[in-house]
Amino acid sequence: MKNVLVLMHDDPGQEARFRAALDLTRVLGGHLTCLDVVEMPPAIVTGMDDCRATAIVLECEQQRESENRARIEPQLKAAQLAYSWIETIGYLSPSVRDAAGLADVIVLNRALEGGRPDMREITGEVLIGANRPVLAVPEQARGFDARGHALVAWDGSKEADAALRAAVPLLAHASAVTLLEVEDGSIKQPASEAADYLSRHHINAAIRRETTMFDIPSTVILDTIDALLASYLVMGGFGHSRFVEAALGGVTKRMLRECPIPVFLTH
Repeated sequence: MKNVLVLMHDDPGQEARFRAALDLTRVLGGHLTCLDVVEMPPAIVTGMDDCRATAIVLECEQQRESENRARIEPQLKAAQLAYSWIETIGYLSPSVRDAAGLADVIVLNRALEGGRPDMREITGEVLIGANRPVLAVPEQARGFDARGHALVAWDGSKEADAALRAAVPLLAHASAVTLLEVEDGSIKQPASEAADYLSRHHINAAIRRETTMFDIPSTVILDTIDALLASYLVMGGFGHSRFVEAALGGVTKRMLRECPIPVFLTH
């Protein structure tokens, strides 16, 4: 995991994405690709006036992103990391998917408080369409602590298995790793097998088992994050439907809506 892709776009979540991407690239000793998207206006062209209006809005957006790059790039140079800057015009989700080819991990947001842009939808579409791990960070985050306590949500599914394997390069830097097994009758492989797998990568993981007698699994995960003071969460993006809302599954959707720490997701 060396190639980090981050969406650069002048919106409320950009600072969180940027800071997390810097920290992630630094700890991995990798290369950061900044994808600067000039967003196309969602206009339906029916006449010349509409064409002119669309052109004006697009020109304003281009100017805004040009100023955004002028603010951000000096910080990149000061960080002394290997980076590249790509500029494109289009819609956010397709632009990120198109740029994901050689990325090992993509840094986006979970849902933003203002709802615009719709980062939960964008992250879901990229997660499913790009087939790459996504690090979804809260709007309030100002960095990514790869050396903190990592919590892995484990149910033995192939989605959880894929997330665990993809996260190994990150988990190798964690000060502690906890495998959370929520006993609700859906465990397909015990967490002990995941712990054995990690041990072969020289990662020692503790196992924490909780029941769902009174709470749903997503609540148990959120409570465990608070109890452990976890720095980030690793989990699979569950489901196989072609519709994003159905494909993500209830736990994933709630984490993208409420999780107070970065979420490392695979689908």
